[in-house]
Amino acid sequence: MPSTSEESDLSTAECTLSDGRTLTYAIGGDPQGKPIIVHHGTPGSRLFAGICSRAAARNGVRLVVPDRPGYGKSTPPPRDWTWDDWQNDLNELLDTESIDRAPFVGFSGGGPFTLAAATADRTSRIGLVSTVVPPAENTLTALSRVPFALRLLFRLSKSVARVRGPDAVVQQYTDRSVAEPVRTAVADDFHEGVRQGGDAVVREIRMFAESSFDSVRSDVPIRAWHGVQDENTPLSPVETILEETHGTLITEESDHLGTLLDCREDVLEWVTE
Repeated sequence: MPSTSEESDLSTAECTLSDGRTLTYAIGGDPQGKPIIVHHGTPGSRLFAGICSRAAARNGVRLVVPDRPGYGKSTPPPRDWTWDDWQNDLNELLDTESIDRAPFVGFSGGGPFTLAAATADRTSRIGLVSTVVPPAENTLTALSRVPFALRLLFRLSKSVARVRGPDAVVQQYTDRSVAEPVRTAVADDFHEGVRQGGDAVVREIRMFAESSFDSVRSDVPIRAWHGVQDENTPLSPVETILEETHGTLITEESDHLGTLLDCREDVLEWVTE
């Protein structure tokens, strides 16, 4: 049985994986609602649940948001850990929570992990919001060739954010003004995500740069929401992957985080239909 404790309005739980590692996760929204497995961004953590928890509660949804290995309170993975291993880790989490089948949702850097972990027998629908599509080409993936530089960048970002407060984090993802609870939730998610020093960030960004999906599931319904003003993750690769999977793309007149804030109710409604 998972052990639980209260962290803000979220319940934090953990399960011990078959290889002895710990996978920590948050439960938010309606504790008795329909379960949805949500993948946080890069960097990020289980505290991502706080951004969507109130919307989930209104929609009768139980959010289950794991810290991926090396983030937050989850144990770092073995050196040779891959996308396929995340599918195995997540299946053990589903068993711990007695979830046979559920929708999977991924935001930003959580999108590729959502796709990698989805299986037709355990995943009812796939929702992607502002998703990364490997192989990705941007400043961060270029820096991933020099891991020290990437670690230094995130250490500096973390230090600046601690001095300037939540606004410094939020401004990395959106130009809009957001409500105080959202600012706090986004900042908490970011700080918890880089709490262990950023190794998980470097590993994932290198995966985004060097990996690709030779085939993506087309037997699970897929829908993606993406902002045309998103400067963090480009739209074109998302269009391509949705064509390949016969999925549905919904574009928003918004940026990276703004798209999530605008469409989170629609995402929750669609994946639980």
